[in-house]
Amino acid sequence: MIEDIKRTFGEVFGWTTSVHPIGTKTVKIILVLAVISLGFYFYTMACLQLWVFYIYLGLAVFVAYFFRDPVRETAFADDEIACPADGKVLSIKTEEDPDVLVIRIFLSVFNVHIQRATITGKVEDVIYTKGSFAFADNPAANKNERNMIKFIGKNGRFAHMEQITGAIARRIEAWVKPGEQVKAGQKAGIIYFGSQVAVYLPKDKVRITVKEGQSVQGALTVLGLWR
Repeated sequence: MIEDIKRTFGEVFGWTTSVHPIGTKTVKIILVLAVISLGFYFYTMACLQLWVFYIYLGLAVFVAYFFRDPVRETAFADDEIACPADGKVLSIKTEEDPDVLVIRIFLSVFNVHIQRATITGKVEDVIYTKGSFAFADNPAANKNERNMIKFIGKNGRFAHMEQITGAIARRIEAWVKPGEQVKAGQKAGIIYFGSQVAVYLPKDKVRITVKEGQSVQGALTVLGLWR
């Protein structure tokens, strides 16, 4: 029973020990503001200052939760394609190129927002494109501001990942550079707040193992298998 309690506690609160440094800096700033507002409350005894303190405290918890960075060290087999993001599969279909299958994943503000490499290989290129800021679960989001990270594996395989901003998320970062060697599941970038991630695969060379509407996890879920 004690082990069950420990496991449950870890699942619910474990994220508090795995916040990414980007989030840690922001949380520290918010907590400083919270302490200042609390100081004003004790000085003035104004209820408004106490509410401001609670708001800052809640914001700090939310930011820490948003920037959580869970440890995921899954060893993917050579024929497996790693899911690059947490979220829900929006669509699986060909789009502009009939030979390329596109898997789109929607990330809500409650999902982990760190992206992972889809395959073991090399970063061929990182291409930034300016665009609009439609809601990330809208079909028009494929024209939003985005980063295309091109992952190339052995035998000419590719599993490109596209980071797409949303109406709220207007900042994306790629943590890998052209020519860099990567491992499937390795951290590759981050999108701030609700957003979308797309994966581009050669249609005739893969067998997809996820379906539309399915919840997936970066560096844990297998998106598909190479034929």
